[in-house]
Amino acid sequence: MALAHEICRYNGDALILVISSQVMVVTTHEGVPQEFYGAKLIGSRSFPCPWYQKVPLSLALSPRIISEVFGALVIAKLLSVPIVMSYHTHVPVYIPRYTFSWLVQPMWLIIKFLHRAADLTLVPSAAIGRDLQAARVTAANKIRLWNKGVDSESFHPRFRSHEMRIRLTNGEPERPLIVHVGRLGVEKSLDFLKSVMDRLPEARIAFIGDGPYREDLEKMFAGMPAVFTGMLGGEELSQAYASGDVFVMPSESETLGLVVLEAMSSGLPVVAVRAGGIPDIIPADQEGKTGFLFSPGDLDDCLSKLQPLLHNQELRETIGKAAREEMEKYDWKAATRKIRNEQYNAAIWFWRKKRAQLLRPFQWLTKRIFPPSPEVDCSRGLYVYLELRLVLPSASFGAIKACLEHNMLVYRECTKVAPASTSSIIWREDLHRAQGDIAVCLKSKMVSTTS
Repeated sequence: MALAHEICRYNGDALILVISSQVMVVTTHEGVPQEFYGAKLIGSRSFPCPWYQKVPLSLALSPRIISEVFGALVIAKLLSVPIVMSYHTHVPVYIPRYTFSWLVQPMWLIIKFLHRAADLTLVPSAAIGRDLQAARVTAANKIRLWNKGVDSESFHPRFRSHEMRIRLTNGEPERPLIVHVGRLGVEKSLDFLKSVMDRLPEARIAFIGDGPYREDLEKMFAGMPAVFTGMLGGEELSQAYASGDVFVMPSESETLGLVVLEAMSSGLPVVAVRAGGIPDIIPADQEGKTGFLFSPGDLDDCLSKLQPLLHNQELRETIGKAAREEMEKYDWKAATRKIRNEQYNAAIWFWRKKRAQLLRPFQWLTKRIFPPSPEVDCSRGLYVYLELRLVLPSASFGAIKACLEHNMLVYRECTKVAPASTSSIIWREDLHRAQGDIAVCLKSKMVSTTS
């Protein structure tokens, strides 16, 4: 999933499809390479968002893609497979800053529609999970935490560079250097940093990143010791993190704050707002040890944490080292392994439960049309047929009928020797056997009868 973060950062919003152990990334950009770190990339035609020109929107007109979110839901429903969705951008919080406040409620309705169609929703922090529960986006037990992770090899203190520091301080490397990395958007509360710099004339600040608010920020910081580098990537980005003195994050709308994780992994002390998902990274018992948090909009509180770090090298090194040690615990492989082994299984369980609920009326009806007999329960056969039709909608009627006949014989033999109390267990085993036979028939094209 580190791959997911890199694609989203540099190529805009992306849809990540995990097929078995393979990863496919669908992004709102054309002309992307065919492969990125072993993952297949698919670009789609896009157009700029009217209120946010830097964000591409896509109707996914690529011949290989139907759509990116709604299309994925439709395809998953047609294929009758479980759906896992993740929630990363807190759009309802952004809307009032970019457009009309009355659009917030319709956006929540769209979010509810999407996530209620999914079998499991992953959130990057406990705070965002609580927000979704409060908005009743989906059932509370279907909201699960996506464990945080960071590439601790790419973001490492060893990338500290004197040349990069000269660049970020505009030729004054001996000055205290504040670093901010991220998209330059109005929702990030970056104007707060103007008030901070007004109180710290001796410090320098570097903004790494780009966005629709950059031009306004450049005007705001005109005549001040501020550097705007634009987008950086690869080793340059690693050097930018490691070459600063303090990382400051004023944004109150972060669902997690991956840049905070990367700064800490780079050994850079962090001063961040106590809001959104950031307290998940620096919990209350770690404040003052691995980083510092300040109250939203409280300039004096922020300065009380920031000034000691800027002027005390020993304190910076102590906090930076502790932050680095903490980040070494968060491995993307472990986080992804939990998604695949635990959370995907939870999604499958919810999917099966929902499917069983949909079939319950048919089961009730067939039991009354075909009363069970001691030899064979015909209603069970029709119920299994309906079950298989949902699981394998492309299966022909002939293939399902042939497999049911085979498995019904097995069922009869089992019921001769098995107690009645175990019939439900036998039925489940029989169903799985029938599903396997169906798959074999379809794969080998042994049955050509059409529905």
